Amino acid sequence: MYSLIYFAAHRKKNILDFSNLKLIDSYHRRINYLRISITDRCNLSCIYCVPRHRLPKLNHNEILRYEEILRLVRISVRLGISKVRITGGEPLVRKGVYYFLNELSKIKGLEDISLTTNGVLLIKDNLEKIKAAGINRINISIDTLDKKKYKAITGHEDFHRVWSAIELAHEMGFDPIKLNIVALKGLNDDELINIARLSFTYPFQMRFIEYMPIGSSCLTFEQHLPVSEIMKRISSLGKLIPVENNANDGPANRYRFEGAKGEIGFISAISHPFCHKCNRLRLTASGGLRPCLLSDYQEDLKVPLRRGCLDNELVDIFFKAIRHKPIVRKIAKDHSIGVSDQMHTIGG
Repeated sequence: MYSLIYFAAHRKKNILDFSNLKLIDSYHRRINYLRISITDRCNLSCIYCVPRHRLPKLNHNEILRYEEILRLVRISVRLGISKVRITGGEPLVRKGVYYFLNELSKIKGLEDISLTTNGVLLIKDNLEKIKAAGINRINISIDTLDKKKYKAITGHEDFHRVWSAIELAHEMGFDPIKLNIVALKGLNDDELINIARLSFTYPFQMRFIEYMPIGSSCLTFEQHLPVSEIMKRISSLGKLIPVENNANDGPANRYRFEGAKGEIGFISAISHPFCHKCNRLRLTASGGLRPCLLSDYQEDLKVPLRRGCLDNELVDIFFKAIRHKPIVRKIAKDHSIGVSDQMHTIGG
């Protein structure tokens, strides 16, 4: 905890030696990953994300400006953040996003910049802009291979458009390409084998994600499908061989089938929380710094930014946030312990 002691001794002097100041929390987890939601708006209406009663969107002035986000990233990099993922809502619907990605890629010290998108806007011109910004890692959400189910899940008829975008991204050399699949009992669980089978044809990582009842969605916890059940269902394709994670991997446990070009990933946030190795913070579109996805606790960065605070004050907020990062956090099936904020504002 040397970094916290050093920080406390120097913050009032307004002189910080960032080389000795790293984001290490009370449980000795080194925080090096920042997920950034740049908008709460989306061009789809996925049933696990959209609340039963539509909530008003954030006003333009409520959302962090790009220059504010870039300032926070520069500070966080000096504190040890080396990986950033851009999310939404749907990040590509925000005006000026490609300029922002270019500016982000210029920040020295960032080793990994990636993007999570629903793929609807991944036409060739936009993919070229993303690649020109130095971003090769993309996650694309696609929960079904059936166009009718796609409409039932997202509210839109964009399946073929998204699948064409996935194939185009592959042709253009994006790697890795990860396909995010939220497994939902009674909705897409009959497709798990067919989705997993894609790993034999494509060098993608099919990431099966447990449904997380965050906010007020159109689903119930009864539709949650644990990773153990997903693994059991796709086992008919062969033995799952563990793949060792690398330094920039997220929380997915990685596997592959013998002879497959791609991989299978599992994210078991509910059935087997991975809090003990969580290395991330989340910056919401409205400027909240959240140390845990499964908690509503956050520290506000927007107000101090807009009143002209010094970098030291922002550093203080980063350290305050990680002091509230729990060692374990679970969502109760009866929602007695849960998250009231909506997934599309947090960024997942």
